[in-house]
Amino acid sequence: MKIIIADSNDIVRVGLRTILTNDKSWQIVGEASSSKELYEQLVSFGADLVIIDYTSAGFSIDIVPKIVSKFQNLRIVAITPEQSANTIVDALRSGVLSYIKKDCDIGEIINSVKETYAGNKFFCGQVLETIQRASIDVDDIDFDSFSCESVVLTDREIEIITLIAEGYTNTEIADLLHLSPHTITTHRKNIMAKLGAKNTAAIVMYAVKTNLISPNKFLFSSSNSSRP
Repeated sequence: MKIIIADSNDIVRVGLRTILTNDKSWQIVGEASSSKELYEQLVSFGADLVIIDYTSAGFSIDIVPKIVSKFQNLRIVAITPEQSANTIVDALRSGVLSYIKKDCDIGEIINSVKETYAGNKFFCGQVLETIQRASIDVDDIDFDSFSCESVVLTDREIEIITLIAEGYTNTEIADLLHLSPHTITTHRKNIMAKLGAKNTAAIVMYAVKTNLISPNKFLFSSSNSSRP
């Protein structure tokens, strides 16, 4: 496995290199201190996996969808300081497969690389706690259903997405908006098609990501399990 470490901090790169070179089945083929360097290295000699702090100086989250779309077999592990649940979800939607914190233990860092290279998602315990405190259950969310392409929604669709995210049923939304349930069902189908959403959780995640609703305003609980 060929790995590129992407972080503007020299000490962090040295630390990650030390941890990862203990496994002889891996090869650190590059170290990038900016988005520009990372992209150039991928073009020049490629890699199977990038472990990146997209929050460090010289980087931004925009580099993730850029390299994921260009190098389609590339897998991304984000390793950052503590971030909000919304920021983590944004990173996952952008193409990050796994997410760990910089103060995770060495075993979690190693496992994140192993699992991600195998095509699996991996979240360290602290990241999972951050997401779950926001009442987001990662098992209920199909991150692959999101697209990096821009989505054009009407004002009515945005209104309906917000109400769905707040937990209202189709019938309740119809009553609130003085529309027929059939019309709401049609809007809902159109929204799911535009977002590439397979379920209600994906619609809710879009609402959270685009700040239509705060993550703390809803709960994935058994009381909502019967909602369409």
